[in-house]
Amino acid sequence: MGIHGLAKLIADQAPGAIKEQDIKNYFGRKIAIDASMCIYQFLIAVRQDGNVLQNEDGETTSHLMGMFYRTIRMLEHGIKPVYVFDGKPPQLKSAELEKRGERRAEAEKLLAQAQELGEQENIDKFTKRLVKVTKQHNDECKKLDHFEKRTSGCAALVKAGKVFATATEDMDGLTFGTGVLLRHLTASEAKKLPIQEFYFSRILQDMNLTHEQFVDLCILLGCDYCGTIKGIGPKRAIDLIRQHGCIEEILENIDSSKHPAPEDWLYKEARGLFVNPEVVDGSSVELKWGEPDEEGLIQFMCNEKQFSEDRIRNGCKKIVKSRQGSTQGRLDSFFTVTGSLSSKRKVDKPDVKGSAMKKKKTGGTPGRFGKETGEENRSFCVMNRSAEHVHCTFSNMM
Repeated sequence: MGIHGLAKLIADQAPGAIKEQDIKNYFGRKIAIDASMCIYQFLIAVRQDGNVLQNEDGETTSHLMGMFYRTIRMLEHGIKPVYVFDGKPPQLKSAELEKRGERRAEAEKLLAQAQELGEQENIDKFTKRLVKVTKQHNDECKKLDHFEKRTSGCAALVKAGKVFATATEDMDGLTFGTGVLLRHLTASEAKKLPIQEFYFSRILQDMNLTHEQFVDLCILLGCDYCGTIKGIGPKRAIDLIRQHGCIEEILENIDSSKHPAPEDWLYKEARGLFVNPEVVDGSSVELKWGEPDEEGLIQFMCNEKQFSEDRIRNGCKKIVKSRQGSTQGRLDSFFTVTGSLSSKRKVDKPDVKGSAMKKKKTGGTPGRFGKETGEENRSFCVMNRSAEHVHCTFSNMM
């Protein structure tokens, strides 16, 4: 679910923190990708005659086809994807999972009614509402890559400087503190959606919030871990945070008869999960980039899952070719990023003479994506680490 209405609130309150990019602009970037979100997208989108793809044994294969070809697309654009899978959900999420179960049960009833009436549009709608990423889906996709942490783990990798950004549709990546969040990176090419970049430090700057206040704002908007105060919408929520600073002070100052909080409200526990999530220390993670295991892929995708061998081998050729063409580093890997990201930047014509040319050659000109303390700065400098390697997706087949 993520955070209710957060993307729109940022667009309204901090539009300068959002940039639109083309996928080609991520050449040479290492990006942590929310694998469960990807799998869900593929189960929804990769279909034939309205149904998920299946092999002759009746096994669902939409997620495997989507993961295979979407990863090839990223590799061809010079992106080094690091897929991060969901771990065991925290106990605090049990209430949200129970609500989802109730919504699924209702969708099953509505689907049965639509099928009786032959309403194809509603059949398609309610069928998609019943899509759920299972352990089997995850396990099968882990045969194409093998990093296993929660979404908050994506943020940990960004904060540790291991990757440039977190790619997910769930806005709670920002609540966990990822420096850069990308939306639509794994969207279908047919949709032609520009990739949206959200810069966390710029969001805080333009909204005039601390990280702790931003977390409390997200809890007020609605998250997976607890309920919300009745009658408090996005605009009212940010006004209250700016006025009172934290949820405790808000509760002391609002009319509880008009805006009651949930009974036994677990906002402190939710805050704790966002600020100190239980994830592996990102700095301890070693990412390696190896050769694709073509025969392992053939065994799994063709012999076990009945994909066309010609198509899989052609895909492997594209992977190898993309690796050969992605050895050139990004220009910004040679520079230290400093300076601040301002919404009112003055664009001067470059001076290519004298000391200005010397500055250009030595990297003396300040960068434009945040001070040394900014999360995005650390992610932009990640390519400076010459000893760092990334593990190629599809390498170690199980």
